[in-house]
Amino acid sequence: MFTRVGASAFKKDLTNTIIFCNALDNPQDKFNSIHVAGTNGKGSTSHMLAAILQAEGYKTGLYTSPHLKDFRERIRINGKMISKTEVVSFVKNQQKLINEVEPSFFEVTVALAFDHFAKHKVDIAVIEVGLGGRLDSTNIIQPELSVITNISMDHTNMLGNTIEEIAGEKAGIIKKNTPVIIGETQAKSASVFQKKAKEMNASIVFADSQIKVKDFKIVNTKLSLNIDQNHQIRFKNLITDLTGTYQQKNILTVLKAVEILNVLSTFRVSDKSIYNGLKQVKKLTALQGRWQTLSKNPLVICDTGHNEAGIAEVIKNINQTLFENLHIVFGMVKDKDISKVLSMMPKNATYYFCKPDLERAMNAAELKAQALTYSLIGNNYPSVVLAKETAVKNAKKNDLVFIGGSTFVVAEAL
Repeated sequence: MFTRVGASAFKKDLTNTIIFCNALDNPQDKFNSIHVAGTNGKGSTSHMLAAILQAEGYKTGLYTSPHLKDFRERIRINGKMISKTEVVSFVKNQQKLINEVEPSFFEVTVALAFDHFAKHKVDIAVIEVGLGGRLDSTNIIQPELSVITNISMDHTNMLGNTIEEIAGEKAGIIKKNTPVIIGETQAKSASVFQKKAKEMNASIVFADSQIKVKDFKIVNTKLSLNIDQNHQIRFKNLITDLTGTYQQKNILTVLKAVEILNVLSTFRVSDKSIYNGLKQVKKLTALQGRWQTLSKNPLVICDTGHNEAGIAEVIKNINQTLFENLHIVFGMVKDKDISKVLSMMPKNATYYFCKPDLERAMNAAELKAQALTYSLIGNNYPSVVLAKETAVKNAKKNDLVFIGGSTFVVAEAL
């Protein structure tokens, strides 16, 4: 419902999730977990952490949202999606409870994930927050570690109109006596996290203040970098199959989280597993939509970045890509800050405006008209697929076709 209609389907309350999980004998208390929140990067960070834990040999659950092609992408164990049979039987068995509690789609999905991880006895599960943190359905877990990647303006109609207010909502995942890793040090949010951590007696670490990226480059479609700690190289030639330049920030967050896990002695993770996990995140966890190459000649790339900070990272990657002409397949949902994003988009491109197939999506003709006020020129198309096909057909061998603006555009393009 939230995916389809937006804010009106969002339930700012943990009551339904608590009632539902109580009835399931509180599966969330039967496995260890890491909780990951943040405006951008929480999906990539969650997948990287899961890949490293898998590489170490732990049976690893991974809960993320939204999905791109298949609902079952949200719930995985060692990269394998929950089976259709298990989804169907859970809903069938819990139909009476669903009718009584009237939970949202997201609340049922969270309960299903927790139940699945408990039944399959995972060693640890990486749980990505859906929206915000404090009142998100996932926030009934007691994790080993809390991770907050960064804060920027997104979902302001539900989380607040300032960085400080949004940070306050994300800080809601900080638990008593539980270490918290903050990925990016940001002037407006740092004090919010420090204050909350102090209240909860939780140790707090800002990853980017302790370790730095050195000598990053892209080699054979992989990101290669060195990690500096205390003016010494801690990790040399660390390679990941996630090529977006923004993954540098997420890698720092992940490495610091793993270091703290090792300090806690709860889960030991070797350097070898860090190297092996990061090298094959896509293979181990089936992550999609992060600066993902769909085809070459012409080069077709998609990315799910959809808010101000996400689009800024997308544009950085476009600027670092070699091409002759730029074609952009673009669509957005109505409840985003469309004007801000449009003002950032490249003007030296041909646009293919489209509407993903959901109620929240912005009409393609309307998007085209708004884009024109920012000197973004192109035509509108009735579907994402037609827009993509036309862009690829129009593009020459050395051109770049970029697909994005919304997670839902990427989902349909895939």
